[in-house]
Amino acid sequence: PDKKAEKLYELIQKFAGYGFNKSHAAAYAAVCYQTGYLKAHYPTEFMAALMTTDMGNADKIVGYFSDCRDLNIKVLPPDVNESHKNFTVVDNAIRFGLAAIKNVGEGAVESIIEIRNNTGPFKSFFEFCRRVDLHKVNKRMLEGLIKTGAFDSTGAKRSQLTAVLEQAVEEGAAAQRERDMGQTNMFGDELGGPATTEQFAAPALPNIPEWDQNERLKHERELTGFYISSHPLAPYEATIKALSTATTISLPESSDGREVKLCGIITTVKSMLTKKGDKMAYITLEDLLGVVEIVVFPDLYKSAADLVVPECLVRVTGTVDRGDKGTKIRGSKIEPLAEVQARMIKRVHIRLPGHLDITEQLSRLREVFRRHPGRTTISLMLSMDASQEAVTAPLPNLTVTPSQCFVADVEEILGKGAILLLS
Repeated sequence: PDKKAEKLYELIQKFAGYGFNKSHAAAYAAVCYQTGYLKAHYPTEFMAALMTTDMGNADKIVGYFSDCRDLNIKVLPPDVNESHKNFTVVDNAIRFGLAAIKNVGEGAVESIIEIRNNTGPFKSFFEFCRRVDLHKVNKRMLEGLIKTGAFDSTGAKRSQLTAVLEQAVEEGAAAQRERDMGQTNMFGDELGGPATTEQFAAPALPNIPEWDQNERLKHERELTGFYISSHPLAPYEATIKALSTATTISLPESSDGREVKLCGIITTVKSMLTKKGDKMAYITLEDLLGVVEIVVFPDLYKSAADLVVPECLVRVTGTVDRGDKGTKIRGSKIEPLAEVQARMIKRVHIRLPGHLDITEQLSRLREVFRRHPGRTTISLMLSMDASQEAVTAPLPNLTVTPSQCFVADVEEILGKGAILLLS
């Protein structure tokens, strides 16, 4: 044994002469330094490159969107006049890549960009349909571009363009057939070149209302895997902070078996039957930072079946399950977020700038308080400077219901982050 141990030591000693200083760790350290440098000095370009690299991984993109918010980097929606195939940097912001939209192929994107570069920007949806090759950019692709906001810059509503999609495709196809046949008409030239905006006046769009924000966000997520123009949870940010004990980002650092409470929106539901024939589900819960899988066992499924549906805002209580395939939550309770908010919020702190005349804001706040009577006390936080805040005692004879409508009304007056909800 001694000789074997000495022989083994000699081998290890020999390896140590080159193995540790030239190991994978050295390569990883170099990569970490390089990427860290890029993120510190070129954050917008770095995040755009990350998004392009993981374009097909919606879960990672959700996390990158959160990083962009933390870095004050704006992510702009797709635009037929601005976007390229990949995520690109435009005026210190990131422009969404057209190839990240479902059903929009790279060949179609390249065709759109080529026509845009050769003959100028698109001025209307009808004109777009006359200029692009409809053999490459089909109706399904057009629908995806509409629903993700790629034509918003033309001034048309998404609902309007969806209503005229069939008409625009038919007229565009007819115009292209005429050009292919070499016919001369008011929309093209004798050689069959693409129509220009000066030669074509788009038909009037129907006078119909735009989809509400929830409808727009729903379509964005269906076609990209994530929300682009906003987030259904954005108005609930103060509520989520008050009612959560963890976030999707902090979960991997949580100890196995720890009980946590997470607030978020259910984005996907996969139901199945156990061997006993009982129904259970795996759901994806998304907060403002990322996503996590929740295991809903049969007993919980029975009691919360009406909440285990996509687009439902909930608070989930459960235990952390750190397995080989990632961190999950074994659910024990699912509650409607609005119901928890109404029941659990006990105090409201409203942040006011202490160095400005806020007479008008206070007058408007009093009206908001009057419209939302309830049982929750209100205190004012006076911001004297960046590091000091003074909190008043609860305002006498004044209580409110801290509903989401109340939060929105206060933030409309004082701005985002002006309200703090305490459970």
